[in-house]
Amino acid sequence: MSRTDASVRRSRVLLTGYFLGLGVVMAVWGARMPAVQHAAHLTTAGLSLVLLAAAVGMVAGLQAGGRLARPDRLPLLLTGGALALAAALAVLGQCRTLAALLAAALAFGAAHGVLDVAANTAAVRCQNAADRPVMSSLHAAYSIGALGGAALAAATAGTAHSALFLATGLALTATVLVAGPRTLALSGADQPKLPDPQGAGQGRAGGVWLLGALAAASLLGEGAAADWAAVHLHTLHATTALSATAFALYSTGMAIGRLTGDRLTAALGAPAVVRTGAALAAAGLATGVLVDSVLAALAGWAVFGLGLSGTVPSLITAAGRHGPRAVATVSVTGYLGLLVGPAVIGALASATTLPTALLLPALLAAALAALTRRALENTAP
Repeated sequence: MSRTDASVRRSRVLLTGYFLGLGVVMAVWGARMPAVQHAAHLTTAGLSLVLLAAAVGMVAGLQAGGRLARPDRLPLLLTGGALALAAALAVLGQCRTLAALLAAALAFGAAHGVLDVAANTAAVRCQNAADRPVMSSLHAAYSIGALGGAALAAATAGTAHSALFLATGLALTATVLVAGPRTLALSGADQPKLPDPQGAGQGRAGGVWLLGALAAASLLGEGAAADWAAVHLHTLHATTALSATAFALYSTGMAIGRLTGDRLTAALGAPAVVRTGAALAAAGLATGVLVDSVLAALAGWAVFGLGLSGTVPSLITAAGRHGPRAVATVSVTGYLGLLVGPAVIGALASATTLPTALLLPALLAAALAALTRRALENTAP
């Protein structure tokens, strides 16, 4: 193994840890949200404000990270973003008033946004240095971390959320500090194979916005799965426990697809993988919501996660050809779909029925399949 190969391997292992840790933190925060609400005596409206503050902070962090994420600053952004995220999570566990939660959630979201851009930009550089797809496996680490974080939160359900948030924050802090020297070495490991990120793609703004729109369509589906999959199963008279497995099956399908995504992308190309996967996702979810069966619904959500698994990694890779600001643009636009999508589905369900409303993410997946080639070709270097 050459020195360059060894350096790329170390960078990939390091970035896997950052994606894994981010997934754990976000799952722990989301799973213990009811405890946060109870501790601060928040109404539903109050909790919504806290979530909005986190979303606003994240958008600001993504934009700031996009401006700051030059190659020589990536180690600092990775380390600083992860440490700030750990600290904000620990502080969130101690908050007992709405005002304190709003401030901490804003900081938490900002740290999340900075770390998101830094990790994805570094992942694009690592992939360019490896000269083969690795982005999907890195995003698989996030999915696995999220599953692990959710399991941790469930296993410690009897423990105060403040203790869990503090322990998770301290563990992340210790890990980041131990990994500090390796993170500092990340800046030069993949320099030779990366085009200039500041000037690339200035004439391709339309293509970058199309990537963002497709990311929003994909993440709207993720938001639908997170907020509505269990409700969908409940409307089919499934038990509470069985209903809860719907999102777990979606997440499992997503993780499996991402673990195999790099090999498929190397063999078939990103456009073919994303197009075929999106078509599979559309067919799976449409079947799951139109067939009045619990088993069909569970299978539909699993296939939906599997089909969409390669979308965001491929879109981020395409955006990364034009530098961190393009990554930030695609990320911000994509997260808007994640945030707004569940509310849109709720409004449609109120006007029609939930199965009818859930056809929206299936239709968007079909549109994604139709537009994938154009989007990825428009951003080719």
